Amino acid sequence: MKIIILGAGQVGTTLAENLVSEDNDITLVDNELLRLEDLQDKHDLRVVAGSASSPRVLREAGAPDADLLVAVTSSDEVNMVACQMAYTLFHTPTKIARIRNSEYLREKDKLFHNDMIPIDHIISPENLVTEEIIRLIDYPGALQVAHFADRRISLVVLKAYYGGPLVGYAISMLKEHLPYIDYRIVSILRHDKLIRPQGSTIIEAGDEITFISATVHIKAIMAEIQRLDKPYKRIMIVGGGNIGAGVAKQLEAGCSVKLIERNAEKAKSLAEKLSNTLVFHGDASDQSLLFEEHIENIDVFISLTSDDEANIMSALLAKRLGAKKAMVLIQRMAYINLIQGGTIDIAVSPQQATISALLTHVRKGDVKNVVSLRHGLAEALEVVVHGDAATSNVVGRKVSELKLPQGVILGAVLRNEEVIIAKKQVVIEENDHVVIYLSDKKNISEIEKLFQPSAFFI
Repeated sequence: MKIIILGAGQVGTTLAENLVSEDNDITLVDNELLRLEDLQDKHDLRVVAGSASSPRVLREAGAPDADLLVAVTSSDEVNMVACQMAYTLFHTPTKIARIRNSEYLREKDKLFHNDMIPIDHIISPENLVTEEIIRLIDYPGALQVAHFADRRISLVVLKAYYGGPLVGYAISMLKEHLPYIDYRIVSILRHDKLIRPQGSTIIEAGDEITFISATVHIKAIMAEIQRLDKPYKRIMIVGGGNIGAGVAKQLEAGCSVKLIERNAEKAKSLAEKLSNTLVFHGDASDQSLLFEEHIENIDVFISLTSDDEANIMSALLAKRLGAKKAMVLIQRMAYINLIQGGTIDIAVSPQQATISALLTHVRKGDVKNVVSLRHGLAEALEVVVHGDAATSNVVGRKVSELKLPQGVILGAVLRNEEVIIAKKQVVIEENDHVVIYLSDKKNISEIEKLFQPSAFFI
């Protein structure tokens, strides 16, 4: 696939790194020549220096015969104009743009179509991160939660802790504890090494477990791996930007929410917009403020400013003063591995949320959802099966008969609204929604080909 990526910031660079190893023809466009040259030295891709919305630059980047254009510059307006140019001048088939401004997003149905601004798919990092945080609040103790198949199937990442009934026992014991619940443990990460789960595998405290199950069974399975946290009811949020305000708005009906904002005018505006949230003008690194607002009673402290270091430091302080859990927004990928799982419980990455949404539109075949895992090394995707026994490599075949690369696991199937865990004897049928886990995303091209009917091979 020939892909043009506009913007070599963190999202554009991470996307290029994800796709360049998958036999794609990638061209990266940015104004910063030194940044482009550095990326070209590291990866097998083309670079073009110049304005992303310039017809000349787009032509030089190969827009006339590109399959996909992804506009992820720091400017919404440049992204919109670039998509307009690609549509009008070059008839680019698929155009994706990152749009951050909430005013544009409120009017998206009127603005973003071929008669106005021709964008096929809109990516909003703020909305994606807000949704991810809400999922983590809904499932206390999870490190990552992703929903598939109209939310009927879920993938959950969590740590095993002492106190979990299954810790210290073989995976096969889970069936004895939960005889009426089906599940699939697809990955165990132990001391940064992947272990292929088998029935005889002993779960140890500290293991990072990834499992797939029907969404209704998530909490029952989690309770076997760690002592299940009580529902989060008392929330403190730092930062009143789009994400902080969005999280507060969604939580304030069911939780006691406090929000700290450093800017006085913004704090006043938020106090008027948020009907059931206590908004404070202040600094989250102010110990006296945290003591006054009873930080020791807070279930989750969520730091969501645009400053990574400030988020980390305020979360560390909050935990030291008694907050039960700390969640932080982190822009720099290098920081995530350093902090998550230590004093700070969860790090949320806008880049990873955005990459997941972008990959959904990049993957070949009828792919409904993609989730990037382990900071881009692993992946889970939902594929709709098409074809019949004559044209498909999977239809009419048992899971055990499929030639899957090492590290690829079929987790679950949605068939006529029924969730089926993909055990060896399960036969794949047309129109099944199959959730697939890949411990190494380098195998993605093989999976794409496996699930495409022969008539539609690319």
